[in-house]
Amino acid sequence: MASHRKPRAPMRVTSPAVGFTTVALASVTLLSAQSATAAPSAPQPSIEEVRKKVDDLYRQAGSATQEYNRAKDSTADQQDKVDALLEEAAQRAEKVNEARRALGNYAAAQYRTGGLASSMTFFLADDPQSYFDQDQLMKRRSGQQEKAVSDFRTQQLAAAEKRTEATKSLEALTASQEDLRTSKQTVQNKLAEARTLLSKLTAEEKARLAELERKKEAEAKKKAEKLAAEQAAASKAAADKAAAEAAASGSDTATTGTGTSTGSTTAASSKGAKALAFAESQIGKPYVWGATGPASYDCSGLTQAAWREAGVDLPRTTWDQVNVGTRVATADLQPGDLIFFYDDISHVGIYKGDGMMVHAPKPGAYVREESIYYMPIYGSVRPG
Repeated sequence: MASHRKPRAPMRVTSPAVGFTTVALASVTLLSAQSATAAPSAPQPSIEEVRKKVDDLYRQAGSATQEYNRAKDSTADQQDKVDALLEEAAQRAEKVNEARRALGNYAAAQYRTGGLASSMTFFLADDPQSYFDQDQLMKRRSGQQEKAVSDFRTQQLAAAEKRTEATKSLEALTASQEDLRTSKQTVQNKLAEARTLLSKLTAEEKARLAELERKKEAEAKKKAEKLAAEQAAASKAAADKAAAEAAASGSDTATTGTGTSTGSTTAASSKGAKALAFAESQIGKPYVWGATGPASYDCSGLTQAAWREAGVDLPRTTWDQVNVGTRVATADLQPGDLIFFYDDISHVGIYKGDGMMVHAPKPGAYVREESIYYMPIYGSVRPG
């Protein structure tokens, strides 16, 4: 018997696997395109670049240390000024109180007498002479009262001026303290950045960095030796010339040197020798930024202490020390002279002779001898 059912229409089946594969392929294609267009990662800095960066950070820390030293000195000076002004203001206030008490006494006396007019004093007097005596007394009292009022106003004005001056000085002190905090934070940040850079180096990279440092020291030492030879040659030439002149004139001054030194030059040389001797006795002590001895030093703290030993008071910072004394060419350096480095004058050392100096180099290092060519020279001065 034939079926009366309506035949089914064929069903179209879409495979989900095909759809997923299509999306996946599209995603892979998109990711591949993004990877192809993405910027390449920044290349790692070379060891030479790291060394330069670290050296620059130490130099910046040295400059910030000088800012710190200046702010510290300014803060101390300002604190002394504030203390003195507050003491003066207190003394002025006491004088105002004394003048006020004097006025009070006169006011009380006038209240008790009633402040009689001169005509009433005449009529109430026992006799004319008594009137004139009382009148003179009242005039004297009136003059004393006027003086008391004048003194009070003078002391009051002086006290107000001292209070104003003390207020301004306190504001300056607050600014100095803020500069001190800022420069201290800058030093710490620069040193932390340098330590972070060094800590990321592998053992092999640290070895290469040490090799670069040795190469730099060797080059600086070679330049120092060249300067020493030039100075020795110049000294010998000067001595030979002096000897020849002495022989020609029949004088025996050749045995005393070149004969060109003056008394002031000799005195400066003697002080320089004392300063150098002190600096050499500090070799091996650690560099600590902001330190002035005796256990540790920063660069300008060492030079200041050394020249103090020679009887010369130097300012605290390199920026001020460079302006003390006589400018000296590198070829004419003598022991004890100060040599300044970098364009920002952020470092200083004491000349030893033969192209070498004694200095407090940087954090993590110790007071030591080193070639003056280890850093770019700014200029030199001879204190005293």
